[in-house]
Amino acid sequence: MSTALTDLLPHPIVQAPMAGGVSVPHLAAAVSEAGGLGFLAAGYKTADGMYQEIKQLRGLTGCPFGVNLFMPQPEYADPAAVEVYAHQLAGESSWYETELGEPDSGRDDGYDAKLAVLLDNPVPVVSFHFGIPSTDVLESLRRAGTLTVITATTAEEALAVQRAGADAVIAQGVEAGGHQGTHRDNPETDGTGIGLLSLIAQVREAVDIPIIAAGGIMRGSQIAAVLAAGANAAQLGTAFLATPESGANAVHKQALTNPLFVRTELTRAFSGRPARGLVNRFMREHGPYAPAAYPEVHHLTSPLRKAAAKAGDAQGMALWAGQGHRMARELPAGQLVEVLSAELEEARTALSAAREAGGEVR
Repeated sequence: MSTALTDLLPHPIVQAPMAGGVSVPHLAAAVSEAGGLGFLAAGYKTADGMYQEIKQLRGLTGCPFGVNLFMPQPEYADPAAVEVYAHQLAGESSWYETELGEPDSGRDDGYDAKLAVLLDNPVPVVSFHFGIPSTDVLESLRRAGTLTVITATTAEEALAVQRAGADAVIAQGVEAGGHQGTHRDNPETDGTGIGLLSLIAQVREAVDIPIIAAGGIMRGSQIAAVLAAGANAAQLGTAFLATPESGANAVHKQALTNPLFVRTELTRAFSGRPARGLVNRFMREHGPYAPAAYPEVHHLTSPLRKAAAKAGDAQGMALWAGQGHRMARELPAGQLVEVLSAELEEARTALSAAREAGGEVR
């Protein structure tokens, strides 16, 4: 890993930016204070809302942190398909006694305004999801003293990230909770995602920039595994979602280890883009025919998801979670970083001892 990024990471642990109110300043501060890299999620916030959270975070810690942006999405959704989906959601609207959202509520998530704030008030790291910003944007951030990181889900996407001039790439395996950060949303590739260890190996052969591995990581031994596979750090989301500092709804936190929710799936039901969450009633009923239409479907279902959360109804919420969700631990975020670091060192020590002995790693 480059010296600049290494200096930000006493421990090779990055807290994933989870949009929707999960990655709040107190969570990011706790992770950074413990030696990881905390992240704020600017997705679905206004530029001023992002700025206020940055100010709050800076009041909580002087340690490095990052801010994540969603890339604006091209207009390729079929309006007729969105309208059909709206009709199919009529029963949900009636059940939760709320109107559906307006699908044409905006496509760019305030991208330009947020960039302006981040250039005027630079932060240590900015990451991007759903695509690659222009070379000019990356260069402007670099001149401001900001390191840039971009999510990739294939070796080809990672190579494009390197060519664009980013400082590092997040290799996101199919195990990851929340939205897949594909650069282009192609319905024909649904269900063809690459597992994290295979992805790391492919990305490591394709690029020279540092790799941050993401996808289903819940234990320090898994961090050791991705580092051994060629990554320079690990990004964990679901592991931090269960912490008391997380801004996730209590129902969401409890669902991670609730025996009622036994598995996760990738679905378009809630947002129109593939995202991994706990399989619940809403996903089972609407996932099979949800259209490829992001952010239209996100806007459409937003009132339903909020109403379900207010009612404490886990069956109507978007319960984003990675495949390792059952391994979630309700530890304070700073303590979790310490435990993960201790587990990582234990795994490294065991590997080193096994190598010296010429034996098997069990």
